[in-house]
Amino acid sequence: MAMIKLSEQGAVGPRRGSVACISTAGLHRMAYQEWGDPQNTDVVICVHGLTRVSEDFQDLAQALSDRFRVVCPDVVGRGRSSWLKNPTLYGIPQYTADMVTLIARLNVDRVKWVGTSMGGLIGMSLAALEQSPLERLVLNDVGAVLSGAALGRIAAYVGVKTEFDSYAQASAFLRMVFASFGPHSEAQWRQLIDPVVVVQPDGRTRLHYDPAIAEPFRQAYGAQAAAGQTPEDLSMWPLYDLVRCPTLLLRGADSDLLTRDVAQQMAARGPKPSVIEFAGIGHAPSLMHADQISVIRDFLLHTDADER
Repeated sequence: MAMIKLSEQGAVGPRRGSVACISTAGLHRMAYQEWGDPQNTDVVICVHGLTRVSEDFQDLAQALSDRFRVVCPDVVGRGRSSWLKNPTLYGIPQYTADMVTLIARLNVDRVKWVGTSMGGLIGMSLAALEQSPLERLVLNDVGAVLSGAALGRIAAYVGVKTEFDSYAQASAFLRMVFASFGPHSEAQWRQLIDPVVVVQPDGRTRLHYDPAIAEPFRQAYGAQAAAGQTPEDLSMWPLYDLVRCPTLLLRGADSDLLTRDVAQQMAARGPKPSVIEFAGIGHAPSLMHADQISVIRDFLLHTDADER
């Protein structure tokens, strides 16, 4: 059983666990962290973006843990989770299947979902299923159309450079890559960087993900990006229109992945979400700031009766 530890502030820290998941290449383990009462059946699952990890939601999870059991997985290939033997399996279908296994482990029928970028796509895929376990969905800077220009930008860096001579070099690289997250204090930057950097005995560092997660992404968009061409936008309207649970759409006002036009179209169809923008932020809001946390908490605390 995972141990409960105390943080430096003396509060109860996250419990850690893992669950065995299956793919066509065999079994792998998906690690997760959780906050709040482990007996609470009101569960929020928070899922990170393409190259991020479960620690991204530490502040949000702590803010929600008085009312919810908050579970934050490391998607396979990231953080403490296994790396897949077959890199072509890195994609939304496998990630969605793994999350169904996680929900079964939690022994609940219904969950609320907060997903940043890739985590939002996984949530949207789950929410579109018949008999979906999702009762509320927060999409953080991702939606029914993904900008081809942004996909090309991401394809240009994911998995290309994952080893560095020092922590300082890795930190500088990550601050550049994630500059679009918006302004953060030095302490917040350390909170964003430290969990995704592994310092090795010789002082060299590597990023906390399997470089092969980029392989399907590169196959789809890398050649166009390398040739200086802008990939086509990726439309997922048929999937989005199947979502029926109450949905909140968050957007960085300067996001290049989720355009304002697409967000406005999303507000008028499918689950017709409320749309909230955060000024001075691109892709994607880090969900570390009080105003971002507040809107998510308010949405998750609403009930169906409140909206009737």
